[in-house]
Amino acid sequence: MSTPTLAKPRSVKVPTVKDQPLFINGRFVDSSNHKTFATINPATGETICQVAEASAQDVDSAVKAARKALESGPWKSMDAADRGKLMFKLADLVEENAEELAVLESLNSGKTLTDARGDVQGVLNTLRYYAGWADKIEGRTVPVRGNFLSYTLRQPVGVVGQIIPWNFPLLMLAWKWGPALACGNTIVMKLAEQTPLTGMRMAELTLEAGFPEGVVNVLNGMGETTGDAMVTHPGIDKLAFTGHVDTAKIISRKAADTLKRCTFELGGKSPNVIFADADLDQAVAGAFHAIYFHGGQCCTAGSRLFVEDSIRKEFVGRLAEQTKKRRIGDPLDGATEQGPQVSQEQLDKILHYVDLGQKQGAKLVSGGQRHGKQGFFVEPTIFDDVRDDMAIARDEIFGPVVSVLPFHGMDELLKRANDTNYGLAAAVWTKDIDKAHLYAREVKAGTVWVNCYHVVDTTTPFGGFKMSGHGRENGEAAIEHYTELKTVTVKLG
Repeated sequence: MSTPTLAKPRSVKVPTVKDQPLFINGRFVDSSNHKTFATINPATGETICQVAEASAQDVDSAVKAARKALESGPWKSMDAADRGKLMFKLADLVEENAEELAVLESLNSGKTLTDARGDVQGVLNTLRYYAGWADKIEGRTVPVRGNFLSYTLRQPVGVVGQIIPWNFPLLMLAWKWGPALACGNTIVMKLAEQTPLTGMRMAELTLEAGFPEGVVNVLNGMGETTGDAMVTHPGIDKLAFTGHVDTAKIISRKAADTLKRCTFELGGKSPNVIFADADLDQAVAGAFHAIYFHGGQCCTAGSRLFVEDSIRKEFVGRLAEQTKKRRIGDPLDGATEQGPQVSQEQLDKILHYVDLGQKQGAKLVSGGQRHGKQGFFVEPTIFDDVRDDMAIARDEIFGPVVSVLPFHGMDELLKRANDTNYGLAAAVWTKDIDKAHLYAREVKAGTVWVNCYHVVDTTTPFGGFKMSGHGRENGEAAIEHYTELKTVTVKLG
């Protein structure tokens, strides 16, 4: 694996980054208490800029601005089709500024430039998909007994609070904004404290697109302060959170006092299953992508790799050979295949699990070390001879660490695949259609891939079973979470 070479000239232009404010009621403002924190370049560990930290007072100002825009501003009286036009305009501006957004995303999150460009395309797809939904959110007429006309309306939930993670800052923003805006809601969003740059740039683009004041408000801050103020604020009607399950538990308890509607997209420990009859070339490539995409910092990562025992030795050997070829380094270098983890905290967590896996008896096949001396890089890591009860097989590591678990048959496999608190995604590699459909039906996961991995589209619902959350994002399913259903009954004649 190559050593990071962060000082060499790049072919991309890195924009000048200024200190980051808050965006409230259509204006960029400092925090009320003037507190700031640093945002870090994970490839170097150096500070990029200072970021305003929103106080409870700032959250209250943002909620009030969103409430005013919802109830008395031009957003309230705007035709649904015109809301869609604004969203299409925003998408056009994202497309015009796509390279700048991708570079900022790579700089701030450590995501490779190739992956960041792919995420920008996902933002475009999402905004345009939901822009098309804006004038198609319909109620129904319902036949009822007696001389009455009954019909339903789908109306905005209201002011929605949205808290997004650091691993897909732009894409998660779009997944949240898209359905919320299409349904006519107003937004107070907290960006991940690690990755505020692209979210604030998107706030600028809403101004350029012509969104009315207060429709979109974007805050920076910590979960314990800014996030807590959002969760407990009585003026926020719905909360959408993507992040760690432990945080979701805290949110659930605190949101109970105001009975906020909450949707959660949380973590995973996804079983990726390789049967002996699979196309091994495809399966090795697929398993590699499943775990090492974005350095394993993906909630759907195929971190539990079940391999039928008759092919396990060959499969693990071929997978290990691929890890040796992985190009790790500067995420803004187009040749880089894996950038850094997002923070020192994540680096330390991953290396802790590597150490724990060895202590509990798993066989370290490859990787397991910090890569280089600068930034937060971790080698692609493979453990073999992993038992189901080991910490590396049960806990979400959120890094480039895969656990290989042997299995001998479908019945055993299904029981073990479902033996987890999570249920976000799963995959199976086989040429046997019966096996594929049986696995897809019986595995407890919100998304199941057959002979592929990480295929996620704006049009298909995304979410998890069990502690991977509740509610769905993307597709028509998200519309239900951003609308209230009202019944109207009229006496006739």
